[in-house]
Amino acid sequence: MNSASIVVVGSTNTDMVIKASHLPQPGETILGGTFFMSAGGKGANQAVAAARLGASVTFIVKTGYDIFGKQAIELFEKEGIDISGVLRDKSQPSGVALITVDDKGENCIVVAPGANAALTAEDIDQFTEKIENAAFVLMQLETPIETIEYVTDIAVAKSVPVILNPAPASKLSDELLRKISIITPNQREAELLTGIKVVDESSAKEAANFLHKKGIETVIVTMGAAGAFVLNDNKNTLIPGTKVKVVDTTAAGDVFNGALVVALTQGQTIEEAAAFACKAAAISVTRLGAQASAPYRHELESFELNKV
Repeated sequence: MNSASIVVVGSTNTDMVIKASHLPQPGETILGGTFFMSAGGKGANQAVAAARLGASVTFIVKTGYDIFGKQAIELFEKEGIDISGVLRDKSQPSGVALITVDDKGENCIVVAPGANAALTAEDIDQFTEKIENAAFVLMQLETPIETIEYVTDIAVAKSVPVILNPAPASKLSDELLRKISIITPNQREAELLTGIKVVDESSAKEAANFLHKKGIETVIVTMGAAGAFVLNDNKNTLIPGTKVKVVDTTAAGDVFNGALVVALTQGQTIEEAAAFACKAAAISVTRLGAQASAPYRHELESFELNKV
Protein backbone atom coordinates (compact mmCIF):
# COMPACT_ATOMS: atom_id res chain seq x y z
CA MET A 1 0.00 0.00 0.00
CA ASN A 2 1.12 3.53 -0.75
CA SER A 3 1.24 5.81 2.29
CA ALA A 4 0.89 9.00 0.23
CA SER A 5 -1.91 11.04 1.78
CA ILE A 6 -5.17 11.84 0.03
CA VAL A 7 -7.02 14.93 1.25
CA VAL A 8 -10.77 14.80 0.70
CA VAL A 9 -12.67 18.06 1.17
CA GLY A 10 -16.43 17.65 1.20
CA SER A 11 -19.68 16.82 2.90
CA THR A 12 -21.05 14.37 5.41
CA ASN A 13 -24.73 13.53 5.68
CA THR A 14 -26.93 11.06 7.50
CA ASP A 15 -28.93 9.27 4.82
CA MET A 16 -32.53 8.38 5.67
CA VAL A 17 -33.51 5.80 3.09
CA ILE A 18 -36.82 4.25 2.09
CA LYS A 19 -36.75 1.26 -0.25
CA ALA A 20 -40.02 1.28 -2.23
CA SER A 21 -41.51 -0.40 -5.29
CA HIS A 22 -41.14 2.74 -7.38
CA LEU A 23 -40.19 6.40 -7.05
CA PRO A 24 -43.21 8.56 -6.09
CA GLN A 25 -44.82 11.00 -8.49
CA PRO A 26 -45.75 14.48 -7.18
CA GLY A 27 -48.60 14.09 -4.68
CA GLU A 28 -48.26 10.30 -4.54
CA THR A 29 -47.94 8.33 -1.29
CA ILE A 30 -46.39 4.85 -1.47
CA LEU A 31 -47.08 2.37 1.31
CA GLY A 32 -45.04 -0.71 2.08
CA GLY A 33 -41.56 0.81 2.00
CA THR A 34 -38.63 -0.33 4.14
CA PHE A 35 -36.74 2.31 6.14
CA PHE A 36 -33.14 2.40 7.27
CA MET A 37 -30.52 5.03 8.11
CA SER A 38 -26.92 5.02 6.90
CA ALA A 39 -23.91 7.29 6.76
CA GLY A 40 -23.61 9.33 3.57
CA GLY A 41 -22.56 12.63 2.01
CA LYS A 42 -20.45 12.64 -1.13
CA GLY A 43 -17.26 13.73 0.61
CA ALA A 44 -17.63 11.20 3.41
CA ASN A 45 -18.52 8.43 0.96
CA GLN A 46 -15.39 9.13 -1.08
CA ALA A 47 -13.17 9.38 2.00
CA VAL A 48 -14.47 6.06 3.34
CA ALA A 49 -14.16 4.37 -0.07
CA ALA A 50 -10.51 5.47 -0.33
CA ALA A 51 -9.72 4.44 3.25
CA ARG A 52 -11.26 0.99 2.81
CA LEU A 53 -9.06 0.45 -0.25
CA GLY A 54 -5.91 1.10 1.77
CA ALA A 55 -5.23 4.82 1.38
CA SER A 56 -4.09 7.29 4.03
CA VAL A 57 -6.99 9.76 4.05
CA THR A 58 -7.47 13.14 5.72
CA PHE A 59 -11.06 14.38 5.56
CA ILE A 60 -11.82 18.11 5.83
CA VAL A 61 -15.51 18.55 6.67
CA LYS A 62 -17.93 20.38 8.96
CA THR A 63 -20.67 18.76 11.05
CA GLY A 64 -23.16 20.07 13.57
CA TYR A 65 -23.09 19.63 17.35
CA ASP A 66 -25.72 16.90 17.28
CA ILE A 67 -26.05 13.14 17.40
CA PHE A 68 -25.61 12.83 13.63
CA GLY A 69 -22.31 14.71 13.75
CA LYS A 70 -21.09 12.64 16.69
CA GLN A 71 -21.97 9.39 14.95
CA ALA A 72 -20.27 10.50 11.74
CA ILE A 73 -17.00 11.31 13.52
CA GLU A 74 -17.07 7.94 15.29
CA LEU A 75 -17.52 6.20 11.95
CA PHE A 76 -14.62 8.11 10.35
CA GLU A 77 -12.37 7.05 13.21
CA LYS A 78 -13.49 3.45 12.84
CA GLU A 79 -12.58 3.56 9.14
CA GLY A 80 -9.07 4.80 9.97
CA ILE A 81 -9.58 8.29 8.52
CA ASP A 82 -7.55 11.20 9.92
CA ILE A 83 -10.26 13.29 11.63
CA SER A 84 -8.05 16.28 12.46
CA GLY A 85 -9.84 18.05 9.60
CA VAL A 86 -13.32 17.60 11.09
CA LEU A 87 -14.86 20.88 12.30
CA ARG A 88 -18.09 21.27 14.29
CA ASP A 89 -20.56 24.12 13.87
CA LYS A 90 -22.58 25.19 16.93
CA SER A 91 -25.24 27.03 14.91
CA GLN A 92 -25.93 24.58 12.05
CA PRO A 93 -27.26 21.00 12.17
CA SER A 94 -25.39 18.17 10.52
CA GLY A 95 -26.33 17.42 6.93
CA VAL A 96 -29.25 15.08 6.20
CA ALA A 97 -30.33 13.39 2.96
CA LEU A 98 -33.76 11.86 2.29
CA ILE A 99 -33.43 9.05 -0.27
CA THR A 100 -35.97 6.87 -2.02
CA VAL A 101 -34.71 3.73 -3.81
CA ASP A 102 -36.92 1.74 -6.18
CA ASP A 103 -36.95 -1.95 -7.11
CA LYS A 104 -34.57 -1.31 -10.00
CA GLY A 105 -32.01 0.33 -7.72
CA GLU A 106 -32.62 3.83 -9.05
CA ASN A 107 -32.90 6.64 -6.52
CA CYS A 108 -34.02 10.21 -5.91
CA ILE A 109 -32.38 12.32 -3.22
CA VAL A 110 -33.16 15.57 -1.38
CA VAL A 111 -30.36 17.03 0.77
CA ALA A 112 -30.50 19.53 3.65
CA PRO A 113 -26.80 20.49 3.77
CA GLY A 114 -26.74 22.12 7.22
CA ALA A 115 -23.14 22.53 8.42
CA ASN A 116 -21.76 21.39 5.06
CA ALA A 117 -22.85 24.73 3.63
CA ALA A 118 -20.93 26.54 6.38
CA LEU A 119 -17.48 25.15 5.47
CA THR A 120 -15.75 28.42 4.57
CA ALA A 121 -12.45 29.43 2.99
CA GLU A 122 -11.41 30.77 6.41
CA ASP A 123 -11.95 27.29 7.86
CA ILE A 124 -9.53 25.90 5.28
CA ASP A 125 -6.60 28.10 6.36
CA GLN A 126 -5.74 25.84 9.31
CA PHE A 127 -5.35 22.90 6.90
CA THR A 128 -3.12 24.57 4.32
CA GLU A 129 -0.12 22.39 5.14
CA LYS A 130 -2.11 19.16 4.79
CA ILE A 131 -3.39 20.26 1.39
CA GLU A 132 0.07 21.33 0.20
CA ASN A 133 1.59 17.99 1.20
CA ALA A 134 -1.14 15.78 -0.26
CA ALA A 135 -0.60 13.34 -3.13
CA PHE A 136 -4.06 14.31 -4.43
CA VAL A 137 -6.94 16.52 -3.32
CA LEU A 138 -10.41 15.14 -4.04
CA MET A 139 -13.54 17.33 -3.92
CA GLN A 140 -17.23 17.39 -4.90
CA LEU A 141 -19.91 20.09 -4.98
CA GLU A 142 -21.84 19.67 -1.70
CA THR A 143 -19.80 22.44 -0.02
CA PRO A 144 -19.65 26.14 -1.02
CA ILE A 145 -18.03 26.75 -4.42
CA GLU A 146 -15.91 29.55 -2.91
CA THR A 147 -14.35 27.00 -0.57
CA ILE A 148 -13.70 24.57 -3.43
CA GLU A 149 -12.02 27.35 -5.42
CA TYR A 150 -9.90 28.32 -2.40
CA VAL A 151 -8.71 24.75 -1.80
CA THR A 152 -7.94 24.41 -5.50
CA ASP A 153 -5.76 27.52 -5.45
CA ILE A 154 -3.79 26.23 -2.44
CA ALA A 155 -3.24 22.86 -4.12
CA VAL A 156 -2.34 24.23 -7.55
CA ALA A 157 0.21 26.64 -6.05
CA LYS A 158 2.14 23.59 -4.78
CA SER A 159 1.48 21.46 -7.91
CA VAL A 160 -0.84 19.11 -6.01
CA PRO A 161 -3.27 17.56 -8.51
CA VAL A 162 -6.98 18.22 -7.87
CA ILE A 163 -9.68 15.71 -8.76
CA LEU A 164 -13.15 17.25 -8.94
CA ASN A 165 -16.28 15.15 -8.98
CA PRO A 166 -18.80 17.77 -10.22
CA ALA A 167 -21.73 16.40 -8.25
CA PRO A 168 -24.43 17.38 -7.61
CA ALA A 169 -24.55 18.80 -11.14
CA SER A 170 -23.75 22.50 -11.22
CA LYS A 171 -22.36 25.15 -13.54
CA LEU A 172 -18.65 25.84 -12.97
CA SER A 173 -16.47 28.77 -14.03
CA ASP A 174 -13.85 28.34 -16.74
CA GLU A 175 -11.32 29.73 -14.28
CA LEU A 176 -11.92 26.83 -11.89
CA LEU A 177 -12.08 24.21 -14.63
CA ARG A 178 -8.66 25.04 -16.06
CA LYS A 179 -7.05 24.46 -12.65
CA ILE A 180 -8.50 20.94 -12.30
CA SER A 181 -6.25 17.98 -13.13
CA ILE A 182 -9.02 15.37 -13.42
CA ILE A 183 -12.79 15.89 -13.61
CA THR A 184 -15.22 12.97 -13.25
CA PRO A 185 -18.77 13.90 -14.31
CA ASN A 186 -21.46 11.31 -14.88
CA GLN A 187 -23.58 11.57 -18.04
CA ARG A 188 -26.05 14.09 -16.59
CA GLU A 189 -23.30 16.23 -15.08
CA ALA A 190 -21.34 16.16 -18.33
CA GLU A 191 -24.43 17.36 -20.19
CA LEU A 192 -24.94 20.24 -17.76
CA LEU A 193 -21.29 21.31 -18.06
CA THR A 194 -21.11 21.03 -21.86
CA GLY A 195 -24.64 21.17 -23.29
CA ILE A 196 -23.92 17.81 -24.98
CA LYS A 197 -26.34 14.96 -24.16
CA VAL A 198 -24.21 11.92 -23.33
CA VAL A 199 -25.89 8.70 -24.45
CA ASP A 200 -23.04 6.61 -25.90
CA GLU A 201 -19.27 6.47 -26.44
CA SER A 202 -19.34 9.00 -29.29
CA SER A 203 -21.23 11.65 -27.32
CA ALA A 204 -19.11 10.94 -24.24
CA LYS A 205 -16.01 11.64 -26.32
CA GLU A 206 -17.54 14.89 -27.61
CA ALA A 207 -18.39 16.08 -24.09
CA ALA A 208 -15.02 15.00 -22.70
CA ASN A 209 -13.19 16.85 -25.47
CA PHE A 210 -15.25 19.98 -24.75
CA LEU A 211 -14.10 19.92 -21.12
CA HIS A 212 -10.52 19.01 -22.05
CA LYS A 213 -10.36 22.13 -24.20
CA LYS A 214 -11.24 24.17 -21.10
CA GLY A 215 -7.80 23.24 -19.80
CA ILE A 216 -8.60 20.13 -17.76
CA GLU A 217 -5.78 17.62 -18.19
CA THR A 218 -7.92 14.46 -17.95
CA VAL A 219 -11.68 14.03 -18.29
CA ILE A 220 -13.44 10.85 -17.16
CA VAL A 221 -17.15 10.57 -17.99
CA THR A 222 -18.70 7.81 -15.89
CA MET A 223 -21.43 5.86 -17.68
CA GLY A 224 -22.77 3.35 -15.18
CA ALA A 225 -22.69 -0.25 -16.40
CA ALA A 226 -21.20 0.93 -19.73
CA GLY A 227 -18.01 1.92 -17.91
CA ALA A 228 -16.04 5.17 -18.03
CA PHE A 229 -14.78 7.21 -20.97
CA VAL A 230 -11.26 8.56 -20.41
CA LEU A 231 -9.79 11.42 -22.46
CA ASN A 232 -6.56 13.40 -22.24
CA ASP A 233 -3.79 14.54 -24.60
CA ASN A 234 -2.51 11.00 -25.09
CA LYS A 235 -5.63 8.88 -25.31
CA ASN A 236 -9.37 8.60 -25.51
CA THR A 237 -10.84 5.26 -24.63
CA LEU A 238 -13.89 3.62 -23.10
CA ILE A 239 -13.01 1.53 -20.05
CA PRO A 240 -15.74 -1.13 -20.03
CA GLY A 241 -17.90 -1.67 -16.99
CA THR A 242 -19.39 -4.95 -15.82
CA LYS A 243 -23.10 -5.61 -15.55
CA VAL A 244 -24.17 -6.77 -12.10
CA LYS A 245 -27.45 -7.28 -10.28
CA VAL A 246 -28.21 -3.73 -9.16
CA VAL A 247 -29.61 -3.28 -5.66
CA ASP A 248 -28.90 0.42 -4.99
CA THR A 249 -26.95 2.92 -7.10
CA THR A 250 -26.53 5.36 -4.18
CA ALA A 251 -22.83 6.34 -3.84
CA ALA A 252 -21.66 4.37 -6.89
CA GLY A 253 -20.06 7.53 -8.26
CA ASP A 254 -18.48 8.27 -4.89
CA VAL A 255 -16.97 4.79 -4.69
CA PHE A 256 -15.65 5.26 -8.23
CA ASN A 257 -13.91 8.50 -7.24
CA GLY A 258 -12.49 7.12 -4.00
CA ALA A 259 -11.12 4.08 -5.81
CA LEU A 260 -9.75 6.16 -8.69
CA VAL A 261 -7.66 8.39 -6.44
CA VAL A 262 -6.33 5.38 -4.50
CA ALA A 263 -5.19 3.67 -7.70
CA LEU A 264 -3.50 6.86 -8.91
CA THR A 265 -1.60 7.35 -5.64
CA GLN A 266 -0.33 3.79 -6.05
CA GLY A 267 1.13 4.56 -9.45
CA GLN A 268 -1.46 3.02 -11.75
CA THR A 269 -2.02 4.56 -15.18
CA ILE A 270 -5.20 6.51 -15.72
CA GLU A 271 -6.72 3.57 -17.66
CA GLU A 272 -5.76 1.09 -14.94
CA ALA A 273 -7.12 3.43 -12.27
CA ALA A 274 -10.41 3.87 -14.15
CA ALA A 275 -10.79 0.09 -14.55
CA PHE A 276 -10.07 -0.38 -10.83
CA ALA A 277 -12.67 2.29 -10.02
CA CYS A 278 -15.28 0.73 -12.34
CA LYS A 279 -14.91 -2.59 -10.55
CA ALA A 280 -15.25 -0.95 -7.12
CA ALA A 281 -18.38 0.91 -8.24
CA ALA A 282 -19.86 -2.28 -9.69
CA ILE A 283 -19.46 -4.02 -6.33
CA SER A 284 -21.04 -1.06 -4.51
CA VAL A 285 -24.31 -1.16 -6.49
CA THR A 286 -24.93 -4.75 -5.40
CA ARG A 287 -25.42 -3.47 -1.83
CA LEU A 288 -27.76 -1.09 -0.03
CA GLY A 289 -26.50 2.15 1.46
CA ALA A 290 -23.82 4.73 0.74
CA GLN A 291 -20.67 4.25 2.83
CA ALA A 292 -21.89 0.77 3.75
CA SER A 293 -21.65 -0.26 0.08
CA ALA A 294 -17.98 0.69 -0.36
CA PRO A 295 -15.82 -2.43 -0.82
CA TYR A 296 -12.65 -3.27 1.08
CA ARG A 297 -9.42 -4.00 -0.78
CA HIS A 298 -9.62 -7.75 -0.24
CA GLU A 299 -13.15 -7.78 -1.66
CA LEU A 300 -12.03 -5.95 -4.76
CA GLU A 301 -9.19 -8.39 -5.29
CA SER A 302 -11.30 -11.52 -4.77
CA PHE A 303 -14.82 -10.54 -5.80
CA GLU A 304 -16.20 -12.48 -8.75
CA LEU A 305 -18.66 -10.16 -10.44
CA ASN A 306 -22.06 -11.73 -10.90
CA LYS A 307 -22.74 -11.02 -14.56
CA VAL A 308 -26.35 -10.71 -15.61
